Amino acid sequence: MRGTLGAFIQSCLLLLVRADQWRMKDSANCELNRKQTDLNSFLWTIKRDPPSYFYGTIHVPYTRVWDFIPENSKQAFQESNIVYFELDLTDPYTISALTSCQLLPQGENLQDVLPRDIYRRLKRHLEYVKLMMPSWMTPDQRGKGLYADYLFNAIAGNWERKRPVWVMLMVNSLTEADIKTRGVPVLDLYLAQEAERMRKRTGAVEKVEEQCHPLNGLNFSQVSLKLY
Repeated sequence: MRGTLGAFIQSCLLLLVRADQWRMKDSANCELNRKQTDLNSFLWTIKRDPPSYFYGTIHVPYTRVWDFIPENSKQAFQESNIVYFELDLTDPYTISALTSCQLLPQGENLQDVLPRDIYRRLKRHLEYVKLMMPSWMTPDQRGKGLYADYLFNAIAGNWERKRPVWVMLMVNSLTEADIKTRGVPVLDLYLAQEAERMRKRTGAVEKVEEQCHPLNGLNFSQVSLKLY
C-alpha cells in the first residue's frame, strides 16, 4: 500500500483470494451481467490455473455492508483454500506492533508536540466523549458486558503518548455512530475470522511497518485535528 493519509483513512483493503474451483457463468465474454447483485462487486479475476481473485474491502463493521456484497464475491471466498489479507489481524503480534508504532519516541508526550491550545481542546473533547459514552452505547452492547469505561480505555487509552496522526484517527472514531457499532468486527477482520473458522490457509501481503512508517513521517501541518 502506498502510505498516503487519504488511502489510509478510506482504508481500502486489498484481499487476495485463491480459489481451487470456482466458475462464473458466461465468463468467456466481457458482457456485464445485468443483475444489480452481480455489478460493482470489486472482485477481479487473475487468470491462472487455479484462478485467483483480487478483492477490495473497507474498514467498516461488516454488518453495514455484508448484505450488499454480491454473491460472486462471497462464493469466491467460500470456495477458496488460501486467503491473503492486508495484515494478519488475528495475530497478537500484529496488534502489539500496531499499538507500539503509534507511540511517540520514548520520553515524549503529546503536549510536547502539539500547540498548547489544541492540546487543551483535545483534552476537553476527550473528557466530553468519556462523559457521553454511556448514553451512546446500545442495550445490546451492555447485554454483552461491554462497559463504557472499558471501551473508552480500549480506544483512547494512553492517548497522551500517541503521535498526532494517530490521535486524529482516534478522534475521528470517537463519534456516537461509531461507538454504537463497537464490538462488531470490521469487514476484513470478519473475513479473517471466518477464514480461520473454516480452516483456510491465511497470510498477509504487508508488514505493520509498511503502514506505520509513512504515516509517522507526516508532519503536524499535514495532520488536522477537528475538535468542537
